Amino acid sequence: MTDKKLWAGRFNQPTDAFVEAFTASVEFDQRLADYDIQGSIAHASMLARQGILGDEERDLIIAGLEKIRRQIEAGDFPWSVSLEDVHMNIEAALTEDIGNAGKKLHTGRSRNDQVATDVRLWLRDEIAVIQQEIRRFQQALLQTAEREADTILPGFTHLQTAQPITFGHHMLAWFEMLQRDHGRFADCTQRMNELPLGAAALAGTTYPIDREYSAALLGFDRPCANSLDAVSDRDFAIEFSAAASILMMHLSRMSEELIIWSSAQFGFITLSDSFCTGSSIMPQKKNPDVPELVRGKSGRVFGHLMGLLTLMKSQPLAYNKDNQEDKEPLFDTVDNLKGCLKVFADMVPEITCNAKAMRQAALKGFATATDLADYLVRKGIPFRDAHEVVGKAVALCVERDCDLAELSLEELQAFSPAIDGDVFDYLTLEGSVAARNHTGGTAPEQVRRAIMAARERIG
Repeated sequence: MTDKKLWAGRFNQPTDAFVEAFTASVEFDQRLADYDIQGSIAHASMLARQGILGDEERDLIIAGLEKIRRQIEAGDFPWSVSLEDVHMNIEAALTEDIGNAGKKLHTGRSRNDQVATDVRLWLRDEIAVIQQEIRRFQQALLQTAEREADTILPGFTHLQTAQPITFGHHMLAWFEMLQRDHGRFADCTQRMNELPLGAAALAGTTYPIDREYSAALLGFDRPCANSLDAVSDRDFAIEFSAAASILMMHLSRMSEELIIWSSAQFGFITLSDSFCTGSSIMPQKKNPDVPELVRGKSGRVFGHLMGLLTLMKSQPLAYNKDNQEDKEPLFDTVDNLKGCLKVFADMVPEITCNAKAMRQAALKGFATATDLADYLVRKGIPFRDAHEVVGKAVALCVERDCDLAELSLEELQAFSPAIDGDVFDYLTLEGSVAARNHTGGTAPEQVRRAIMAARERIG
């Protein structure tokens, strides 16, 4: 395959060797090859339909592109840095194979609209894979929630014991985060699914092309409405990276809880050995490396979002070489996102809960104090007064180093004569959890209903 530049006609001197390597993108944009071929086949089909190419030329081009596709899949394609990028490599190989017909493929298009099309095609497929992994992770959470619907642990605010909840209820909170993530990627796809091809370099083309036909062939909803915007827009990459950053923030929060819960100080859960590593010096260690690494990768993805925003912030219309720098952060974001989702979907079902440790922790920190206040309200005491009564009872418990449920009825009645013997039904962890028997509540019955509803939501 010749390494002659396909744009070399205007130049009298060869490209400096370092500049050639510095400006090339083929080492990382090779992954767009299949999408470049898809776009070229659609473009050739459209050109023939419009009479710009002959049918024989179209067939030669398509056969040649399919041959190149097979070579790439087999690892036999001779990539050349001197041909700069995936697009020029494929076009040069096509022209060498089929002759003049290959030179006609670029009629009515530019690398500017070509790369914008390729990246959208690629990202659209990657988003579909990411959404599948989100669903798989959600299924894992529902499985775990169902198994642990009755397992009580303390709920926290400010990382201080707040009220008792169940582990199943906690898993459903993670599920809801992911549900919003799934929706954000769907929104991103909807806005991204417009075809840049046909915008050419920036101003469209004088050929009688049919962009609607090209859009239909490639599964786009419509062509981009403005040629300048079509080639220079990277909003879709930024929007994807924003959705990815929010998802990674969620995974980082989940990681933090898994790391804390699996520590000796908490001992709430045990992570499977398959997702942990040991220490090179301390033989007793079992380190939660997977959630720690996911927590770290969140910063990496956040950085890519900031990088893309910075890349675009000062660019005048239309296309600029700066935009070559959009691919590596985008590729890396996708790769890391898929990896993090996969490992979480595999890891969560293997979590073992230490129900005894969770229960003991829930008995500390006066987790049922709010239940006592609510009990007094039901007895006709204004909430603010009830709040003060319970606060005084808690102060006594702190002094005695005991829980509210360990006070006698007489001691509780000293704080409020409205308290009766049934109060202890509300001071147990099970009673507290079961009392929140409403939509979105912690009651095991509600957790199981929420699991059933969630399975219907995700299909």
